[in-house]
Amino acid sequence: MDIQIKKDLSAPRLRELIRDGEWKTPTTGVATGSVQANLVMLPREAAFHFLLFCVRNPRPCPVLDVLEPGQWEPRIARGADLRTDLPLYRVYRDGALAEEIEDVTPLFNKETVSFLLGCSFSFESALIAARVPVRNLEEGKNVSMYITNRDCIPAGPFSGPLVVTMRPMRPDQAIRATQVTTRFHLTHGAPVHLGSPDEIGIEDLDQPDFGDPVSILPGEIPVFWACGVTTILAVMSASLPMVITHSPGHMFVSDLRDEDLTLL
Repeated sequence: MDIQIKKDLSAPRLRELIRDGEWKTPTTGVATGSVQANLVMLPREAAFHFLLFCVRNPRPCPVLDVLEPGQWEPRIARGADLRTDLPLYRVYRDGALAEEIEDVTPLFNKETVSFLLGCSFSFESALIAARVPVRNLEEGKNVSMYITNRDCIPAGPFSGPLVVTMRPMRPDQAIRATQVTTRFHLTHGAPVHLGSPDEIGIEDLDQPDFGDPVSILPGEIPVFWACGVTTILAVMSASLPMVITHSPGHMFVSDLRDEDLTLL
C-alpha cells in the first residue's frame, strides 16, 4: 500500500481492514493524527491492581479508556471491537508468552476487563510537523524499544522495569522534540532520558528488546520516551492464568485525534 494512502487512512477504515484480515503489519505512521493505544485484557479480579499500577506509573501507562467486564466496544472508538481490531495480539499464560494471534474473540469472556493506554505513535505526526526526524518512519520500521534498569512502582502482583522507545536526532532537535511532546501527557509526554543509553541500562542500541533497530547518524543522540510495552512486562510478572495484549507495534487506532489529548 502506498505510504501516502497509509497516512490518509481514517481510523474506522483502518480498523475495518484489520478486522477483514487485510492489514497485518505494525500501525506506526498509519492514519496520521489518530490516537493509537496499547491494549491489555485481563481477568476482573486483577483489574483493580492493574489500574493501580497504571495510576502509580502514569508516564509509561497513561490510561485512555477502561471498559466494563465483558465489553469490547471502547468509548474512544464507537463501533470498534477490541477482540478483532488490532493487527496482532499476544496471549500470555502463567506469565509466559503462549501465542500470537489475529483474533481473540474465542478467548474473551464476560469477566474480561480491557484497558487502553496511550502510545507514542500518537505524537509522531506532531514531531514531523515540527521538522523533527522520526527515523522508524523514514526507514519503514517498527520503533525501537528497550528494557531499562529503572523500576516501576509495583501494585499488587504487578511490577517490572520501565520500557522505552528510542528515536535518534540531533541535540537541537531533541530540545524541539521535548517542547512538542510535553503537551501530549496522555501519550507518554516528554522524553524520560536523552543520550547515554548505558545510564538507563541499555547496552546495545542495535539490539532492541522489541521492534527494529534504526540508523543513528553522525551528530545524533538517542532520545527515549516511556513506552506502553512496560505493561506487558508488568502482566508477565503477575503470572495470571491468561492475559491478552497487543503485539508490540500493532496498536489499536482510536477515533480520538492527537490534538484532542492536549486539551485534557
